[in-house]
Amino acid sequence: MGFLLGLVLGIVVGIGLIMAFAKSENSRSKQRSALAATIASFARMTVEDSRKILPADVYPSWVVFSRQQKLKWLNQELVKIWPYVDQAASELIRASVEPTLEQYRPVILASLKFSKLTLGTVAPQFTGISIIEADDSGIVMELEMNWDANSSIILGIKTHIGVALPIQVKNLSFTGVFRLIFKPLVDQLPCFGAVCFSLREKKKLDFKLKVIGGDLSSLPGVSDAIEATIHNAIEDTLMWPVRKVIPIIPGDYSDLELKPMGTLEVKLVQARDLTNKDLIGKSDPFAVVYIRPLPDKMKKTKIINNDLSPIWNEHFAFIVEDVSTQHLTVKIYDDEGLQAAELIGCAQFSLKDLEPGKVKDIWVKLVKDLEIQRDTKDRGQVHVELLYIPYNMKNEISNPFDKDYSMTSLERTISNSQNGTPNGSSQGNKSRKKEVITRGVLSVNVVSAEDLPAMDIAGKSDPYVVLNMKKSKTKHKTRVVNESLNPTWDQTFDFVVEDGLHDMLIVEVWDHDTFGKDYMGRCILTLTRVIQEEEYRESFPLEGAKSGKLNLHLKWSPQPIYRDF
Repeated sequence: MGFLLGLVLGIVVGIGLIMAFAKSENSRSKQRSALAATIASFARMTVEDSRKILPADVYPSWVVFSRQQKLKWLNQELVKIWPYVDQAASELIRASVEPTLEQYRPVILASLKFSKLTLGTVAPQFTGISIIEADDSGIVMELEMNWDANSSIILGIKTHIGVALPIQVKNLSFTGVFRLIFKPLVDQLPCFGAVCFSLREKKKLDFKLKVIGGDLSSLPGVSDAIEATIHNAIEDTLMWPVRKVIPIIPGDYSDLELKPMGTLEVKLVQARDLTNKDLIGKSDPFAVVYIRPLPDKMKKTKIINNDLSPIWNEHFAFIVEDVSTQHLTVKIYDDEGLQAAELIGCAQFSLKDLEPGKVKDIWVKLVKDLEIQRDTKDRGQVHVELLYIPYNMKNEISNPFDKDYSMTSLERTISNSQNGTPNGSSQGNKSRKKEVITRGVLSVNVVSAEDLPAMDIAGKSDPYVVLNMKKSKTKHKTRVVNESLNPTWDQTFDFVVEDGLHDMLIVEVWDHDTFGKDYMGRCILTLTRVIQEEEYRESFPLEGAKSGKLNLHLKWSPQPIYRDF
C-alpha cells in the first residue's frame, strides 16, 4: 500500500513539475515576444516620437536626435555683441540692398531708398546648426535662425508728382536657414581665407507697411508693389546661390562668387486633367516657369482658353548657377482676365537628377504647395523635357536649341557673310535675332501596340493608328488589324518637317467599326530627342486609355537652315 501511495504521489509531483516548467517556459516565451515587439517599436520610432517620450529640457548632453545641434551658447554671446552687430550689419544691408531696391522699384514711384535703418535691440535666435559634407577644400555649415525684430526701418519714397512719403516697415518676423562657407582652408590663422554667406532657405518673411502720419490704403497698389520690391531685393541679393564673400586673409576669392555653370533648356510640352477653376466652362490655363523667382528670370506661356489638357510646346532657356541645389519650378494658373490669376497647381524638378547632355522627358503630378505637400487632391499632371548643358562640356554635347548645332564650316561662313560678318568673326550686326530653324525628314515606324483596351462586345478591338504632324497638318494612317489587343503594323511613314524644334507629332489609336470609329488613346511627342539622338526606339503609354502602350521607332535626317529677324 505504501508503495502504491508513493508511486501515485511521485506521478502527481512529476506531472506538477512538468506543468510548472511548461507554464514557466510559456511565460518566458511571452516575455521574450513582448520584449522583441518593444525593441521593434523603438526601432520604428521617429525623431518626433522620441521627443514626446523625453522632453527637451531633460535631454542628456550626449543625446542627439538630428543633425542640428543646439546653440544656446551662441545665442547668449550674440545678445552681448548685438549692439555692435547692429551698427555693422545696418551699413552692410544699406549698401547692398538699396541699389537692388532701386533696380526693382515700381514704375509708379520715382525713388525708393532707406531713410532710416537699424536692426533694433532684439537679437535673432539661432535654433540649430548643421555641418554639410563637402570636399577637403572648405567647411560648409547651415544655421537656422528665428527673428521677431523690433527694428526701425523707414523707406523714403517719392512719386513722379513730387510727393514724398516716409513708409515704416513694422512687425518684421523672419525664419530661415543661412549657409556659411569657410574656404579655402589655409595653414595660417584663422585657417580659412574667406567666409561666404547666403540665405539658403527663406521659410517665413512677414512685415507690415505703414505711412508715417498717413494711410497707405489711400494709394492703391503702392503697398503691394513695395512688398514685391522688398521680396525681389532679398531674393536677388541674399538668396542662394547668390553669396556674399568676406575676405579674412588678403587674396583673390573671385572663384567663390556666384558664377553661371551651364544652360537648362526647357520645353514645356503640355498638361492634362487639370482641376477646373471655372463654374461655367473650363479653365484658361497658362504656366509660369523659373529657376529663380525674379521678374526678369521668369517665363510665361501663352494662355490656352477653355482647355483642361492644354498643349503649349514652348521652349525656354535658363542660366544655372548651382546644379546641385537648384530646382526648376512650374506653376500653372487659370487666367481670370482683369482679376488675379488663380493657381491650379505647381511642380518642381531637381536639376541634380539630370544627366548632362541627355534629354529627360518626364510627367509630374501637380501639388497645391511646394513646401507643405499634404494635399492629396488630384490637380493634374505636367509634361516637360529638360536638357542641361554645362559650359565646360558645351563642345562635347549636341544641343539642338543652339543656333550653331550641326552647322558646317561652309554654312557658318555663308551665315556670317549674310550678316555682314567677314571671315566668321563674332562682330557684326548684333541687333539681329538669330533663330535656328531645324528642317529635316522624320521617319516614324509604327511597330506594334500592347495591351490595348477592348472596345468590342467580344472583348477585342480592330485598331489602327493615325499620325498627325501638328504644324504642317500632315497625316498618315496605318492599316486596320482585326480582332487584336496586341497588334503589329510595322509600317513606316515620312514627314517633311520645316521647324522640328517647334513642331509636334500626335499619334492616335482608333478602333475601326463598320459604322464609325472609337477613340482609344494618344501619344504626343516633341521632336527634341530624335533631333539630338537622330534615332531611337521607345514604348509610349497611351494617354486617355485605361491600358496600352505604343511601340515606335523614330529617325531624323537633319537639314538645318537659318533665318535672321
